[in-house]
This record gives sequence, structure tokens and C-alpha cells, in this order.
Amino acid sequence: MASLGVNIDHIANVRQARHAAEPDPVSYALLAELGGADGITVHLREDRRHIQDRDVERLRASVRSRLNLEMAATAEMEAIALRIRPDMVTLVPERRQEVTTEGGLDVASQREALCGLVGRLQDAAISVSLFVDAEPHQLEACAATGARWVELHTGGYCEASWAKQPEALARLSEGSFIARSLGLRVNAGHGLTYQNVEPVAAIEGMEELNIGHTIVARALAVGLEQAVRQMKALVQNPRRDPLFGSIHP
Repeated sequence: MASLGVNIDHIANVRQARHAAEPDPVSYALLAELGGADGITVHLREDRRHIQDRDVERLRASVRSRLNLEMAATAEMEAIALRIRPDMVTLVPERRQEVTTEGGLDVASQREALCGLVGRLQDAAISVSLFVDAEPHQLEACAATGARWVELHTGGYCEASWAKQPEALARLSEGSFIARSLGLRVNAGHGLTYQNVEPVAAIEGMEELNIGHTIVARALAVGLEQAVRQMKALVQNPRRDPLFGSIHP
């Protein structure tokens, strides 16, 4: 049964649109936990477009579930992570001009540099996950860094046409199998919605789904606590669609 990590970046997006004091991501993190969130995820970007350093500090002091800090693999972010000590760091690619993360981290091309970063974070008792596409060579590179977790990028599945979704889902399922065979634990996220989450939640070995935008969007209608409860029900009790069955290779 997968757990649910709730990404609250988009709460901060609303605040930063006016450079105001509200809505406060810390207060909304509490509501998400009341709704059943098993963890809170934030992405501290280089340009600080939504989450701010102070937000991460306050979340570290207030989150009672798990705090997952998404960040680029830079010296600046490493220093912040070592100071704040989140429960997990998820290393992600980052381009200033992108609206949101546009694919998995190319671990294979920077394996040596990532080995050092992963080691230093894990030596500080911070779990490390690498956000990657479900490609065998990338998963093998992840294992080689010494990281114990991967987060599979689900954007391709979410953006696929209805006819192509089974193929994209099969790639995620195979990626989960390969990752686990390499000794890695598996999370997933990016672009998941109330309409497409259940087949991913049903993948064998899936431990946690990190979901943000769709929950915040629904919260505008039903409130954040209820929006989290509705998503968690889908993640923990996914219907076994006869088209997919039990999702494993």
C-alpha cells in the first residue's frame, strides 16, 4: 500500500503572486497532515519562485510526518539541507526557464559528482532519493551512487494519450521492478491527478506518491484537508482496472 506525500509548492505560488504573508504554506502543511498526508514535500528552487528558505526552516520545526526537500544538486542546496536536516532529500533537475520539472535527473552523466553528494547527505542521516525517468541505465546509475531511493518521473504516463497510457504504465512498472532488483526503494510523482493515480498506486513495490498541483486545485473547491483525504483514499485503495490488473512485470 503506497503512502501519500503532499507537495505544497503551489500554496506558496499563490502567496508569492502578491509577495504577501498569506496563504502560509506551514499552516496548509498542517491541514494536509490532518487530512492524512504521510509526508510534506517542498521544492526550494534556485530562483525562490515559490518556497522560501524561511518556509523550509519553519516546516522542519512543525511537520510531524516527514519532510521531503526537493532540490538541485548544487553546493548551495547541499549546505541548506545539511543545516535544515529534512527527513529526505530528493535530487531533481532544475532549469530556471521551466514552469515545472520537465523530466528526470540525468544521473548517468554525473554519477561521480552525485556519489559525493549522496554520501555526504546520507552520512548526515538524511535519506536521499533521485528523481529519474524509468530507464534501466539511469536506475543502474542511481544504485551506483549509493542512494537508497528513487522517485520515478510519471510525467510521460500522465501526458500520454489514452491509447498510449498502458505502454507508459508498463514502463513505470518495469522501472519499479528493475529498481527493486537493484536494491532501491521506489517512490513516484509528477503530474498525477485524481483521474490517473490509481494504476500507478497499484504498481508492485510502490512506496509513496508525491502529489501537489491536483490536490491544491481540488482544495479550492472542497478545502485542503478533504482534498488530501480523497487522494489518500485512491492511493491506498486503488481499483484494479481490468485493463491493467495487478500492476507488475
